[in-house]
Amino acid sequence: MPTPGTSPGVLVTRPEPGLSETLAAVSAAGWVPYASPALCITPHNLRALPRHFAACVLTSGQAVQAAQASLPPTCPVYAVGDRTAQRAQSAGFTAVQSARGDAEALAALIIRTLTPEAGPLLLLSGARQGMELADRLRQAGFRVVRRVAYTARPARQIAPDVLCALRAGEISHSLFFSSESAASWLAALPEAYRDAVRHTTAIVISEAAAVVLKQARWTQCVVADKPNAQAMLAALGVCPAGRILRSSD
Repeated sequence: MPTPGTSPGVLVTRPEPGLSETLAAVSAAGWVPYASPALCITPHNLRALPRHFAACVLTSGQAVQAAQASLPPTCPVYAVGDRTAQRAQSAGFTAVQSARGDAEALAALIIRTLTPEAGPLLLLSGARQGMELADRLRQAGFRVVRRVAYTARPARQIAPDVLCALRAGEISHSLFFSSESAASWLAALPEAYRDAVRHTTAIVISEAAAVVLKQARWTQCVVADKPNAQAMLAALGVCPAGRILRSSD
């Protein structure tokens, strides 16, 4: 079995949209990615929204599909991060701003650049998400209509190739993109494999995700400098083995 921490395998627990691009980025950095989405995403069709909205607020790229189906492309969009903003632009929205951070940064951007007098905001989020952001905006005087754009359900099982790689010691790093996904993935992992995964280096998007892993007795956990995928990939870096292979080409 390889020495812990030296194997090129990286566990990627992010669901789509985002999983494919993360797998590609991990591979481009010389690692061997293992797809193991922690959540199953089900988009929602929103009921009719007759009123005019001053802007649409997106807390995740998974809400873009609902926004595209329900709003005109001229509706201003406030996105939590750059990737969500890019997805909104790809969906046809012409006025998109990125908070480049988390829900707190998103609220600050809206409060700084928009006035409550402009009209109500449509907040699209996952089930059981976005309530704190809606409350923060309402405290600032905004009218907020919150709608559930998708449901995220925990994955029920881990793929056999991931379990085999864990057993063989071929995975050295694990990427977790939310506290919910960390808890969901661990719940789906059979008890016999938990010791092996605890010895991988976890890279997480937030302190909240780190708390979940620390409670699971993880050996090493790194919190990304910023709450986005780019910062997580930066924390992962280039695979040492991949660097050696490229230099010998």
